[in-house]
Amino acid sequence: MLTPSPALATHVFLVEDDSSLASLVTDYLTLQGFKVSVEGRGDLACNRILTENPDIIILDIMLPGKNGLDICRELRAVSKIPIIMLTARSDDIDQIVGLEIGADDYVAKPAQPRLLLARINALLRRAPTERNEPIKEKKVVELTFGGLKIQTQKQEVYWQNVLVELTTNEFDLLFLLADNAGTILSRDDLLNKLRGFGYDGIDRTIDMLISRLRKKFFDDPSKPKRIKTVWKKGYLFVADAWENDVS
Repeated sequence: MLTPSPALATHVFLVEDDSSLASLVTDYLTLQGFKVSVEGRGDLACNRILTENPDIIILDIMLPGKNGLDICRELRAVSKIPIIMLTARSDDIDQIVGLEIGADDYVAKPAQPRLLLARINALLRRAPTERNEPIKEKKVVELTFGGLKIQTQKQEVYWQNVLVELTTNEFDLLFLLADNAGTILSRDDLLNKLRGFGYDGIDRTIDMLISRLRKKFFDDPSKPKRIKTVWKKGYLFVADAWENDVS
């Protein structure tokens, strides 16, 4: 007999047109105490998700009717429900675009149910209690480094007095780096703080987000000054490299 768990009432909405994979994931998560809804068509997914209001979404990219990236983009305009994208193992561009438009995490296919469960639990731990309410304010109200201002109450970032559009993942990573300015943070440190589990030696989420942040703040990726890569150790936010006249 299964022991009741905190996940008992958690509602997972799976958007996947591969019926064998959908059945495998559904059976596994159901045994773990989750409620699972499945939709195989992309053009029907958004309406069902917004109607059923699940706790978390697992979203394939290649779907009939509408692709997962378009679905993610539409959902992010109206909802903060956590989204895990399912991507082709070697297709980095899907992972990058998914993170840019607001996906919270991604899992490479073929998806292993135990890995999905770990990612689901990690996201639920950091998700707001009320998904349609603003994320709980961080204790630090504002961080300022030269021309960079990070306002946690509004979840806004200004660079040289211009608002910079960041995804939730980009904002959280930038805040974490800035809040630890002068300290080298490894991928393991960053993933643990952001998602609740460490680096597995394969996950490139942090690297891709760092690359996006460097582009948005004009930090030369070949010789970065603001967010440095420390060989075999991690990343370093350089506090005095954000003056307005630094190029």
